[in-house]
Amino acid sequence: MAVVSLLAVLLGGCVTGPERDDLLRIMVPVPAGGGYDTTARTAALALEESGLVEEVEVFNLSGAAGTTGLTRLVHESGNGRLIMQMGLGLVGGTQDKSSSRYLSEATPLARLIEEPEAVVVPQDSPYRTFGDLVTAWRRGEPALRPGVGSHPGGPDHLALMVIAEDIGLDPATVPFGRYDGGGELLAAILSHRVDFALTGSAEYRHAIAAGQLRVLAVTGAERVAGIDAPTLRETGHDLELVNWRGLMAPPGLTARRRAELIGLLDRLRDTPQWHRALRENGWTDAYLPGEAFGRFLTTEHRRVAALLTRFG
Repeated sequence: MAVVSLLAVLLGGCVTGPERDDLLRIMVPVPAGGGYDTTARTAALALEESGLVEEVEVFNLSGAAGTTGLTRLVHESGNGRLIMQMGLGLVGGTQDKSSSRYLSEATPLARLIEEPEAVVVPQDSPYRTFGDLVTAWRRGEPALRPGVGSHPGGPDHLALMVIAEDIGLDPATVPFGRYDGGGELLAAILSHRVDFALTGSAEYRHAIAAGQLRVLAVTGAERVAGIDAPTLRETGHDLELVNWRGLMAPPGLTARRRAELIGLLDRLRDTPQWHRALRENGWTDAYLPGEAFGRFLTTEHRRVAALLTRFG
């Protein structure tokens, strides 16, 4: 019996048996340091501290705009101990013609949060306001280069393209630097390889608080607590853009196990630990479980496809 139990652990749940809420793994399909990673590790900590799960392991499996992780998830059919952090960026990643996997192959659990994007510059940037930046960008100031931490179709890229279009630029011709996740993008900003960047408003809160970065604008409907920056609408641009993140499970789960996982997330949402995480990260509760989340994913897939077609 001990040998069978050990094999079950080593094989990550491939040996059949009763599912345990005290053993859970969260896969992050992008490198460490970005929004997915922060959300997954925050959720894991809240699950453990609230006593809902005894132990949560978070691991990164990056590649191919997140679709390497999606492929792993689909191949883990029936594994009720594995879930994957995902969001708007993965919806964009599956639009790539080289992607062989679709979100519809996995099991939607719940959308968790929404987060506005932020337009950030290094602290010593000559652009003091969003208006200063737009003026320079419109007139084609030499070497002005934006950066994003997502692939085409990801939230940073979409926000950049929508803003460019709004100020009269052709999104298809806007040059930009693309970096693999928040860590690489932050290094590019601080080393002045890019002049400004679009990023999740919570991703660089520590760098903002430390005075390394300055936020020129945020893209949500309201200002973000703890960040001294206007919304795009306050700067005269009638735009509102938000990123979102959620969780999915492999295909092939029993109805009972899927209900257990959604119930676990229902309980997580009500914990003081999760409420504190929302406040500290400037996230908005956007909880949408089960079938409703599945329908939302279908709508998002169509919306992102239309935007990418429009932006060339």
